[in-house]
Amino acid sequence: MAFFSNSLALANLLMISLSVVLACFTIPTAGNFYRDADITWGDGRGKIVEGGRMLTLSLDQYSGSGFQSKNEYSFGRFDTQLKLVPGNSAGTVTTFFLSSQGAGHDEIDFEFLGNASGQPYTVHTNVYSQGKGNKEQQFHLWFDPTAAFHTYSIVWNPRRIIFLVDNSPIRVFNNHEAIGIPFPKSQPMRVYCTLWNADDWATQGGRVKTDWTKAPFTVYYRNFNANGCVSGTSGRSCANSGAWQTQQLDAKGRNRLRWVQQHHMVYNYCADVQSLMRSMWKLHSHTWHWVEKKKSHRRVPWPRLLH
Repeated sequence: MAFFSNSLALANLLMISLSVVLACFTIPTAGNFYRDADITWGDGRGKIVEGGRMLTLSLDQYSGSGFQSKNEYSFGRFDTQLKLVPGNSAGTVTTFFLSSQGAGHDEIDFEFLGNASGQPYTVHTNVYSQGKGNKEQQFHLWFDPTAAFHTYSIVWNPRRIIFLVDNSPIRVFNNHEAIGIPFPKSQPMRVYCTLWNADDWATQGGRVKTDWTKAPFTVYYRNFNANGCVSGTSGRSCANSGAWQTQQLDAKGRNRLRWVQQHHMVYNYCADVQSLMRSMWKLHSHTWHWVEKKKSHRRVPWPRLLH
């Protein structure tokens, strides 16, 4: 009897130990769209499939479609795997972004601008704070984003925003509020994903239009995860907080960022002098510095330049 009891105790101990070991190596479960998202428009063109593991959005000549996260977040890390429209995707725009609501909204954008067959997608990134954007950077990817799923991530913490593709950083937007540049930090945001027609501007400046004979166009989302501080009526809950709270680039990440921006960036608002001047004018036109012209003695407004 004693031998049997000792054997049973040993077996229980081994089972507990094995469970602990397995728990340490268990991959976190992927998000479930039934649990985490709501399809908000498209009249049936958005569909949750494979038991909640995948969500498809489609676009035809009558409508696109979209979904949003059930929760709002104040900072976090947001990931989704995405397979884009193949072939002639000109005129289509697929999105994965964070946004608050209202005229003075905050927003952090991934937009994928389709192109004619054989031409690369343009990955368009932007950051809005207090309703002001005009901070675009655009890239061509180093792979075919229509052939397989790839992971796109946004890390948003009080110090910086990091855009990642397959965990490689492509852009970092740092908090420079100290020198007068707004940074999104005070408004909770939801995750939004959409597929829609924008052939008036999306492909080669609107010169290439959507070919509706190829419709319906379909994109695929899976492994959607939002790991952040959930905002609600009772305040903010950060039960699932993690490394994203202080995440920054290490030496390897900085080298990878430099490689992407040197070889795959196709537009940078910081290098676009005319766009930068327009942005500064809009941002600071309410602040007037009066200068007097020697000949006419007319007063003319002059925007204060901060960046």
